[in-house]
Amino acid sequence: MTNSAGAAELDDVTREALVGLVIRGMHRGALSPEQQALVDQGLAMAKGPMVMPTPAGTAAAQAVTRLAAGGDEEKSLRPLFEKFLPVNHQLRDLCTAWQLRPDGTPNDHSDAAYDASVRDRLDDIDDAIGRILRRMSEVTPRLSHYRDHLSASLERFDDGDAGMLTSPLADSYHTVWMWLHQELLLMLGISRAEDEKLEAELVAGQKV
Repeated sequence: MTNSAGAAELDDVTREALVGLVIRGMHRGALSPEQQALVDQGLAMAKGPMVMPTPAGTAAAQAVTRLAAGGDEEKSLRPLFEKFLPVNHQLRDLCTAWQLRPDGTPNDHSDAAYDASVRDRLDDIDDAIGRILRRMSEVTPRLSHYRDHLSASLERFDDGDAGMLTSPLADSYHTVWMWLHQELLLMLGISRAEDEKLEAELVAGQKV
């Protein structure tokens, strides 16, 4: 059995490959040399055409991604994350509306007016995340690429690729959004349970 290495022991390229794998959750396709190195060191595991981080790999990525607790970056990013969460809730509702009609039946996209009404809601969400990302990128420049990736997904969606809104098998708008969300959790050291609780509290506060 191979002993797991810490991310600090990896070279920069392999360390970034580990962080990227943890943010994305998995990679489907041929392994890169860096991903093979992660498998060899017990930080990732390959199953058929997929490679996924191991618990040791996730912990290692968290250790190198986490902003200094109580530091200036964390203090600046945390309130922006709290602005992000209600918008995250809005996007989740919109994606549900794109996939299901109000009566719970699958949306077969035969009603152009309904689909257009859902798409119109996305403009406000995209504007909001754009503003938040600009401010986040001033704090942590490594987040700046998400604006371009979200815009590229939205452009492909508007060009007629319906999968570019919610498909988990493509770099869809929702997929890129989930990557951003995961990276924010890693940076701030927030668990999924804490994240869900905080989002619920913030959304409830908006409704008061």
